[in-house]
Amino acid sequence: MFAHPWWFLFLLVVAALAVGYWWINRRRQRYTMRFTNLALLERVAPKGPGRWRHVPMALVLVALVLMTIALAGPQGTAQVPRNRATVMLTIDVSLSMRATDVEPSRLQVAETAASAFADQLPAGINLGLSSFAATPSTLVTPTTDRQAVKNAIGSLQLAESTGTGDAIRASLAAIRAFGSQIRGPEGPPPARIILLSDGKQTTPTTDPADDRGAFPAAAEARAAGVPISAISFGTEYGEIEIDGRPVSVAVADDQMREIAQLSGGDFRRASTELDLRETYANLAEQVGYEERTVDLSGRWFLAATILVVLGAATAIVTGQRLP
Repeated sequence: MFAHPWWFLFLLVVAALAVGYWWINRRRQRYTMRFTNLALLERVAPKGPGRWRHVPMALVLVALVLMTIALAGPQGTAQVPRNRATVMLTIDVSLSMRATDVEPSRLQVAETAASAFADQLPAGINLGLSSFAATPSTLVTPTTDRQAVKNAIGSLQLAESTGTGDAIRASLAAIRAFGSQIRGPEGPPPARIILLSDGKQTTPTTDPADDRGAFPAAAEARAAGVPISAISFGTEYGEIEIDGRPVSVAVADDQMREIAQLSGGDFRRASTELDLRETYANLAEQVGYEERTVDLSGRWFLAATILVVLGAATAIVTGQRLP
């Protein structure tokens, strides 16, 4: 794709120069053939560089072609760091997160991966952190201070119950409050909630479709233009011990998938530390970068300049003059 394709008409000028150079050389050869005493001509005429004499002009012609391409404004797509976006990282700290099916525990792996995610985001992204069990807690409001987020990640504490719906609403409220503070002519910055959980909603009711449940909250997020990237973390074999007896805490994919769908976001499954790290790395690229059309003419101008310099140097070495 080119911004100014009409510049390609200049290639006609380049072609005319090439034809003119060929014609001048043909004329010189015909003039030389008129010299009747060829043996004497070989003795008196300086020995030329042969075919090397054409190299300087060839380099200049190629440089003109490259310069024409540059003037036409070649464009391409590139991933550019976002400098205006808000992300709320929302982590489940219910008791099921102490399960060791992901060693050393779900929560410890989640903390390590979340810290790495914070480091992977471009500096211009505002990152906030909230945790939730029975009730949500906004630990860090959106900020570009990554160390503050990482410190809060390292201080997460387990508690009873899983209030997913309230957690989504709390994160949404934090995004709205922050957006109102930095609202510009374009409106609030684009935002996203990254929700990591391993279990089903248990509070205020076990039904995620209840008015205060996760599904209506996800629909509210969609209405606000805030998609949710839902990460279902853990395995079907997770267990924790309560009052001396084992309790199954199998991961609940269906609810997380539905939350993502209702919010207009995406669902991701992670059952190992590597899975979770890769998931966060993909999200960092998706959230932190955007594809933009960029001007690629600079590299073509650079190549043309190098060829012109080489052409001039070759002309000096071979003793030729550039037409």
